[in-house]
Amino acid sequence: MTETVYAFVHPMLGPDDAWSAFNVELPTGTHSPEQLAHLAGTPQLDTFDHRLTWFLPAGSYSPSLQSLGERAVIVFPDDVPEAEKEALAALEGSLRQARQKLALASSPGAKLPASGTWDYLMLTASHARSLPPYTLLGMASRTIVAITAPHTQSDRDWALTNACTLTTGEYLLARTPGQHKADMTRLKLLKLLGLIEGDASTDELEEIFREESKLSYSLLRLVNSAAMAPRSPITSFGQAINLLGRRQLQRWLQLLVYSDPNNGQHPTPLLQKAAVRGRLLELLAPDLSLDPAWENVGDLAFMIGTFSLLDTLLNMPMADILHQLPLPEIAQQALGTRTGPFGPALAAIDAADKRELTAAASQLGKLGIDPVNYLDAQLAAISWAARICTAG
Repeated sequence: MTETVYAFVHPMLGPDDAWSAFNVELPTGTHSPEQLAHLAGTPQLDTFDHRLTWFLPAGSYSPSLQSLGERAVIVFPDDVPEAEKEALAALEGSLRQARQKLALASSPGAKLPASGTWDYLMLTASHARSLPPYTLLGMASRTIVAITAPHTQSDRDWALTNACTLTTGEYLLARTPGQHKADMTRLKLLKLLGLIEGDASTDELEEIFREESKLSYSLLRLVNSAAMAPRSPITSFGQAINLLGRRQLQRWLQLLVYSDPNNGQHPTPLLQKAAVRGRLLELLAPDLSLDPAWENVGDLAFMIGTFSLLDTLLNMPMADILHQLPLPEIAQQALGTRTGPFGPALAAIDAADKRELTAAASQLGKLGIDPVNYLDAQLAAISWAARICTAG
């Protein structure tokens, strides 16, 4: 029996910063039709917007993917190993005959195809930026161009300027030291989070919201989102505490720091990425070797995953941020040095987000996390985060 390998799901952003597609990748040199068959058959897929595209690797093609219809785009590499060329060529031919949507993942140095010969062209940001001027503009006339591995905001901006419709989100992890302007709303929120961790009174918490009205507006939008779906709208901070309880409210406050109250309905990709991390680590917690006597393990895992991007958000060293928050030692270890009970799992999530898939798979294997369970956890976390609607 073939050993199941890990599959990694990367949301892709459209020009409006909203999730517009999902790119499924496996570590280099690995294949797993079983994983893609599981993906195609899981009921969790029904919780996603059916208008969004799923990019799926041809090397792991399964006939089960036909059930996805136009949602599926099969991605063929142009640097196919010799041993796989014949099989992939035959697969490409049969899929073209069936009018299946296809994508070409082009590698540096390879000749680009003529516009219109593939439905999608996928390029790394570094490859795309090395092309002659206007190349992508011409390609985009009949082919949708998608960019992977944009490592900076500049890469993302360049892609959109050059007619690239979709990008992955690696650039969201980039810090720009020395260029950050203090954000008083977020600093107030850090103070608020500190009060909550210290079990402050409701009056103390409400005082923060009276000082910073934008926080109150953003919080109410967040807790009334589709992910929360209260039976009746929550209209005040006091009502939020009464209906949600302090533990549940704390989760929304942890995400609130990533919202942008100055941007109306504009999506906040970093908030959704933080939400995915929090929910994913929470779902993985039962698979970790944790002390059974610990209480509220899920809450702790969610907080660690969510806070793992604070250094990116605030352009501050994580050590400086941790000095301002009275977090338990387990959280300090995971966030500061990727050690302790949650640190290695968080390190695996880091590697996956950076598209260091072989390293991520190795770390997950060491933790004993089942590959199918990991895929299910990703789908559940991404689906939940996709339903979050905020003022940011």
